[in-house]
Amino acid sequence: MMRVRDLRKVYRTRFDDNLVLDGVSFDLAMGDRLGILGRNGAGKSTMIRLISGAERPTAGTIETSMSVSWPLAFGGAFQHQLTGFDNVAFISRVYRQDFERNIAFVEQFAELGPYLREPVMTYSSGMRARLAFAISMIIEFDCFLIDEISAVGDARFHDRCNYELFEKRGDRAMIIISHDAAYVRDHCNRWGVLHDGKLALYDDFEVAYADFKKLIGWKPPPGWMELQVSTA
Repeated sequence: MMRVRDLRKVYRTRFDDNLVLDGVSFDLAMGDRLGILGRNGAGKSTMIRLISGAERPTAGTIETSMSVSWPLAFGGAFQHQLTGFDNVAFISRVYRQDFERNIAFVEQFAELGPYLREPVMTYSSGMRARLAFAISMIIEFDCFLIDEISAVGDARFHDRCNYELFEKRGDRAMIIISHDAAYVRDHCNRWGVLHDGKLALYDDFEVAYADFKKLIGWKPPPGWMELQVSTA
């Protein structure tokens, strides 16, 4: 179980304090898949980083009895001066994993070819995301944090990601953020809308999506018919 209570994050700038999260609270149990909707800059990725431990909250608490992944598609956990190969070796030692098995999986899954033996600092953002996802799959976390993984790679890579996450690890807890509303709808059983630092929770995607569009003032352009995300 994960319990997030009154989570608050303020970034201090030269001009003013930027309040990103203002009293966010929720519970997450094994098997829960919480999808977060929010406009750009709403604080979705910030919330993911706080939960992963990559950043510290200004106030509030995150209590969990689950092992939690780093954000999938986030390369901040890497040693950028090391090669992808050496990063797999390092993480395998930290988690006491079978390195030979892990490197074989990463080579096959990430499809980086000879770049796996080049420094991560030379990778594109997509290459770092593929490596991050592959490495996340060699560690059996209880809770996976998924940050815009649907924006990485081609359809075949997405299919493999979905198989690893939602079929092989369908019993795990997940927090998913994506600009693709259909992806959040299809892969989650609970939803949240993050707006003005506040998180509202929903058990019905259509209600969450309608409230999200209302909050951001979304209106279809004149003469254009909206494609409903509920369409099969």
